[in-house]
Amino acid sequence: MRAAFLDADSLGDDINLDPIREQVSELVLYGTTSPQQLTERLQGIDLVITNKVRIDANAMTHLKGILVVATGTNNIDMDAAKAAGVPVLNVLNYGTDSVAQHTLMLLLALAGRLPAYQHDLRAGQWQQSPFFCLMGRATTQLAGKQLVIVGSGTLGNAVARLAEAFGVKVQFAARAGAANDPRPPLSSLLAEADFVSFHCPLTESTRHLLNEESLKTIKPGCVVVNCARGGVIDEAACLDALRQGQLGGLAVDVLPEEPPVNGHVLLDAMTEDLNLIVTPHNAWITPEARQNIIRLTAENIVSLK
Repeated sequence: MRAAFLDADSLGDDINLDPIREQVSELVLYGTTSPQQLTERLQGIDLVITNKVRIDANAMTHLKGILVVATGTNNIDMDAAKAAGVPVLNVLNYGTDSVAQHTLMLLLALAGRLPAYQHDLRAGQWQQSPFFCLMGRATTQLAGKQLVIVGSGTLGNAVARLAEAFGVKVQFAARAGAANDPRPPLSSLLAEADFVSFHCPLTESTRHLLNEESLKTIKPGCVVVNCARGGVIDEAACLDALRQGQLGGLAVDVLPEEPPVNGHVLLDAMTEDLNLIVTPHNAWITPEARQNIIRLTAENIVSLK
């Protein structure tokens, strides 16, 4: 079977593609693929490998399989694939350790008010201090604090284990929109939460779970981290709450539009003196996680034979 990887550059150039090559007769690599190039590049191809390139009904009639090198399949016309009998296989849990590590990094940085103290250093405040240290911004000790996790899958549980190593008390919120979930809803946990971390998919039930109304009930000084999907929180409302002191810190690794070619309010606010961190959707990018994607994709190809 001949395979084409349509956006190989999205996984970087430091990974070994041999596990995939060993399962196909030929692997054709394209760094990126535009919609205008798609039809031509799929000629004579049995398996298409894609990260974010969109595959619609017109592109899949002759395919024997679509391999998505990501968890989300929103770039695939799944109804058309089902109608055409084309299997769509994705990869799961490839970056659990990587994303969990990134989440704890963000929590620790916000608890230590790292962005704010870096701002003070750039302003020369330590150099001008009458004492040996700066302590004008109160930091937070994780031990004994309450972390609410939204999303109790593999990733949410990995974050819980790391947080518990710091002495944090972890509480999982009920799944949004799920009936008969015995756990308390997020809305009832916000008043006691010192930290809230999101690790759930973006659905109509989870869109803007943290919004202007729910922020009114959140514990003052609470730190919020979103390594799930842009839009799970209302970023503009969270920024307002951060500016007003209702939130003690805010960190996101995801935005609703990626890359944010049209800008975003959080990016605009990064020059302000705020306990704010924005990372460019790179929680998953450790070499180990990206190599896991290749391994899992190769296993998916084997399953199609």
